[in-house]
Amino acid sequence: MASVLDALWEDRDVRFDITAQQMKTRPGEVMIDCLDSIEDTKGNNGDRGRLLVTNLRIIWHSLALPRVNLCDNWIPFFFFFQKLRGQTEALYILTKSNNTRFEFIFTNVVPGSPRLFTSVIAVHRAYETSKMYRDLKLRAALIQNKQLRLLPREQVYDKINGVWNLSSDQGNLGTFFITNVRIVWHANMNESFNVSIPYLQIWSIRIRDSKFGLALVIESSRQSGGYVLGFKIDPVDKLQDALKEINSLHKVYSANPIFGVDYEMEEKPQPLEELTVDQPPDDVEIEPDEQTDAFTVSQQDREPVFSEELGLAIEKLKDGFTLQGLWEVMG
Repeated sequence: MASVLDALWEDRDVRFDITAQQMKTRPGEVMIDCLDSIEDTKGNNGDRGRLLVTNLRIIWHSLALPRVNLCDNWIPFFFFFQKLRGQTEALYILTKSNNTRFEFIFTNVVPGSPRLFTSVIAVHRAYETSKMYRDLKLRAALIQNKQLRLLPREQVYDKINGVWNLSSDQGNLGTFFITNVRIVWHANMNESFNVSIPYLQIWSIRIRDSKFGLALVIESSRQSGGYVLGFKIDPVDKLQDALKEINSLHKVYSANPIFGVDYEMEEKPQPLEELTVDQPPDDVEIEPDEQTDAFTVSQQDREPVFSEELGLAIEKLKDGFTLQGLWEVMG
């Protein structure tokens, strides 16, 4: 069984001038943000480019010559800010790969946008806090109330009781959990004595003979320490079923790995065209100037005349209007 880690270099290596094929996302890798007008100030000063942020790495490439590029991993790096060129801010990244240290300076050519910092820092934080998906862990906080503490998007497919860990001469009796992300074993007498083995770190898994009889032997990758872990499951049929199930889940995981770096950008503003709505026309009819209503007529200054109906002086009415009509308006 080949480990998924064999072909995984995106979150571990720093590479320059990678091919177009290497710039494509691998299974399980998700594009999180794309930033234009970003300059690689230290390596390609004056060359405007694009910065791509994924759940495994960041990629910068020149817009004029895409073959001029760099790929930086998330392990391990830290960053700080500094003002450059007046009001323009730059993102410093210090990282190490294969015992070689690298320094990168990315400058936002268009000032005023904080996404260069918020995207990179937030995704890096999500990567650092999700190591349980990718790293082999010993004596971690895995169990709570005799149940496995599930990771987001993790599902338990099988729980096997009475599994012996053969790391010591007498063995330790415990419980086996098989999930879609990893294999977990813990001792029944001491839950803090445990191991979590992600499928990402499994180099091989097979049934071998031991001094305790047939055992399930898991070899971890060299990057995780090259551990050889043995587990005894009785009867043999149950042991073979466990091996078959693990191989099946490992195959599914290899086709679409879950790296655990879940981060979504905040909803971007909608285009102005989508926010603009047509205003409905007013349901009002405008009469021509030569026509006026009785109320308007009553507000105009006119020559006073004597009204026999009222027995007092009133404004002279325009032709076509009566006192009765004015009273109706007032009512």
